[in-house]
Amino acid sequence: MADSIEGRVRSGVDAFLRWLPRWEIGTSRARTRVCRLCFGSPVATAAGFDVDVPHSVQHALLSRMRVIVDEEVDRYTARNLPLVSRELAKAEGPELPGYRPDEGLALEFQGLEIDPPPEPGQPFLFTLAELAQEDRDAALPLAEPVHPTPPAAYSEEAKAALRTELELADDHARAVGTGVCLALVEHRSRIADAIDRLVEPQIDDLLSELSQALENPRTR
Repeated sequence: MADSIEGRVRSGVDAFLRWLPRWEIGTSRARTRVCRLCFGSPVATAAGFDVDVPHSVQHALLSRMRVIVDEEVDRYTARNLPLVSRELAKAEGPELPGYRPDEGLALEFQGLEIDPPPEPGQPFLFTLAELAQEDRDAALPLAEPVHPTPPAAYSEEAKAALRTELELADDHARAVGTGVCLALVEHRSRIADAIDRLVEPQIDDLLSELSQALENPRTR
């Protein structure tokens, strides 16, 4: 597994470095909520990111690393944990129709808010989230009525077995996450070099513009 993770981390970093020259600070917007993927992430630490690296840049790399962990845990679960696999299949349920603007996005955009934060006094004509909700609401009456069946009662032995499988899944996820972090450390210099060349100059230019605007405010 270690060799596979190292190769996939290398490919993920390569993809990130190919994407980074297209990043522009003007297209990055402030978040109104903490990103659960990036905030306090050990993967960000392994990559060498500090607080000065813009969130959208960090998110683009961490999203790729998350896919590695998720896919490896999914394979392990399907192969070794039948009870957890069955419960996950139940939880997913049937796919509902409707417009889903948050699906099919490039990795660097997955998990980000699909609409920009509203500005006071300037309401949106519509938002993607509203369109998606309206589409789902309109499609629901056309769907077949769903009559959920009550969950089957588990015996104490089955509950214990399920808890054991969940612990195994958690252990495997932690092991894969550790492997990803260790592999990512090997690419710190490549990442830092790209940040210095492609991101830092844009931040410096923006700070310089802000400084000039403060020093020479426009007069009305």
